[in-house]
Amino acid sequence: MTATYTFDVFASLDGYGAAGGNWTGYWGKQGPELLDHRLALYDERQRMVFGANTYRLFAQMLAASTEESEVRDPWVTRMRQLPATVVSTTLHGPLDWPDATVASGDAVDVVARLKAESDLPLRSHGSLSMNRALMAAGLVDRVQVTLFPVITGRTGLDPIFRDAEDFDLELLESRTLDGDIQELVYRPTLHV
Repeated sequence: MTATYTFDVFASLDGYGAAGGNWTGYWGKQGPELLDHRLALYDERQRMVFGANTYRLFAQMLAASTEESEVRDPWVTRMRQLPATVVSTTLHGPLDWPDATVASGDAVDVVARLKAESDLPLRSHGSLSMNRALMAAGLVDRVQVTLFPVITGRTGLDPIFRDAEDFDLELLESRTLDGDIQELVYRPTLHV
């Protein structure tokens, strides 16, 4: 049995994963439907997969946050409690994350092995360069994009699909949250 791998990412309409300037987390557009939906997503048994940079970013943000900050939204707290694999050639355990292990090596090899051996679905939130490589290798089964109603042309950071291969996308699911946030789930196929 092969575990399903989901690349889960937040995006602005123009394809950025974050923004500088005076934008806040979620681009300031989150509402109760989004937060409840995210919490339900992370209620499912699954294994998280992170690249080293995304793991470091999460660990730093959580360490610097307070209980009241949006960094510690209930879905993030729940995500942190799930088993996790951090793919890295530079990190060594133990990690400041409960039930996380480091898998050293190339992400394509590590995730191919995880997909073959895991009895849990796999999910990666962020980890853009790693997930672009996994998509090119045909290891991503679902791309889940939560599209926020903003354009960050001047302040956009982290173009999600910069330097990615070309893909055809089959829409599997869609929903509107809080009136104007779109969640789109696609099956990617390398365009030939």
